Amino acid sequence: MRIGIGYDIHPLATGRKLMLGGVQIPHDKGLLGHSDADVLIHSVCDALLGAAGAGDIGLLFPSDNEAYRDAPSIGFLREVVQLVRQNGKEIENIDSVIVAQKPRLSPFFDQMRRAIAAAAGISMDCVSVKGKSPEGTGSLGKEEAIAAYSVALLRDRPKE
Repeated sequence: MRIGIGYDIHPLATGRKLMLGGVQIPHDKGLLGHSDADVLIHSVCDALLGAAGAGDIGLLFPSDNEAYRDAPSIGFLREVVQLVRQNGKEIENIDSVIVAQKPRLSPFFDQMRRAIAAAAGISMDCVSVKGKSPEGTGSLGKEEAIAAYSVALLRDRPKE
């Protein structure tokens, strides 16, 4: 078994759609970044890559590569899962926390879990997504940004 941890944060900006966990969330602001800036998917990717000993999302999908401009991050996750499997690992589970003052995210957790599970090729019951409020503190509490933390557990793939 191998454990990896991932973290990401992006500022909120007007004129952008808010994507979290591969799901578009209704909100007056979205996350600013080179891709769709989905902090949840980015943190999941880093957790998986860390557990597989395969670098990080910035190495695989650099922000100076125009091919990734406004790209859906869920596609990054699909590629990361392929890399994890090429490294002889299978995903046991993914556990994530989104830290945001607004919007209220709990109505979307099952959709996020479903999207992540589908992209990762695992059962939805192997994916957990939770939300925490920063209680008005820092840039997250002032609604300037959204962050996400993820942990992934991998196991060796059975030999064929």
